[in-house]
Amino acid sequence: MATTSRDVALHAGVSRSTVSEILNGRGAKFAAATREKVEQAARELAYQPSAAARSLVRGTSDLVIALIPDTTFGVNLQVIFEKATEELAEHGLTLLLRLSTPSAQMFDRLISTASPRGVLSFIPFLEREQEIMRSRGVQFFSSPPSGDRRDVNYDIGRLQVCHLAEQGHHRVAYARLRDTRQDVFGDEREAGVRDECQHRGLPEPRILELGVSRAESLAVMDSLEDTPVAIACYNDDIAAAVLTAGILRGRRVPHELAVIGMDNTPLSQIFVPRLTTIDYPAGDAAHATVAGFLAAITGEPVKESDLHFPLRVIKGETT
Repeated sequence: MATTSRDVALHAGVSRSTVSEILNGRGAKFAAATREKVEQAARELAYQPSAAARSLVRGTSDLVIALIPDTTFGVNLQVIFEKATEELAEHGLTLLLRLSTPSAQMFDRLISTASPRGVLSFIPFLEREQEIMRSRGVQFFSSPPSGDRRDVNYDIGRLQVCHLAEQGHHRVAYARLRDTRQDVFGDEREAGVRDECQHRGLPEPRILELGVSRAESLAVMDSLEDTPVAIACYNDDIAAAVLTAGILRGRRVPHELAVIGMDNTPLSQIFVPRLTTIDYPAGDAAHATVAGFLAAITGEPVKESDLHFPLRVIKGETT
């Protein structure tokens, strides 16, 4: 039999209404000793509050919807969502993953049906989505927050060019996914590449668009001049495609073709030659996102230390 609030009340020697008030976050009016007694009883009995009952009282569920961008679901996204799930669970919240949709009508139906406590997104919300959530009193948080142009993706692009330039490469290209649905972070990374090239007095970077396929990567390689080029890539998948095409076309790595990826995937480190890439601390990024979201729903400020996490170049043999 599942433990009920009545069981907790009997165990703690208080009324059921007292248990309800304290375990639903309204215990400030009770003495500290009473709160501790109720919380201790709940722990000892492994009490799990009824999600349905809380929803009736609060008007929202314990669900937090995370909108997944329509991109490759790699190791980093998996780590982010696993970490976010764990941290939200510690606050009594359940993470629900949902593919983002361009349809405002479908989004409105999702919000009205689920009545979530809040919504997370890893790309800025559309204005219409924000209007829908505000009208329904739903908290939302995007990482980066809407309007914050200088986000981590911009920094990734700049760091890629910094590393290439420090290795003596002066002609840079940026390779991104041709399918814009999967290339949700490409604009910011490209902006970082462009700005860092300009800052260092390098030529305007050439922009390459391709899918992760042998034919497309070979076509891109054939479109390049014979002069040495260093390619900053959207992710390790694109980097692997470009690198393979270059090797097949006889380009010497890294002298005639330098390549830097992004994500530090396991495959990048067993590739021959071993891929130079950017390490993105996905667990720290998830913690920062959850911290920002919890601050949004509680009104408490985010700790500055929760918002910063370092990007690192993982030096391989391709730059």
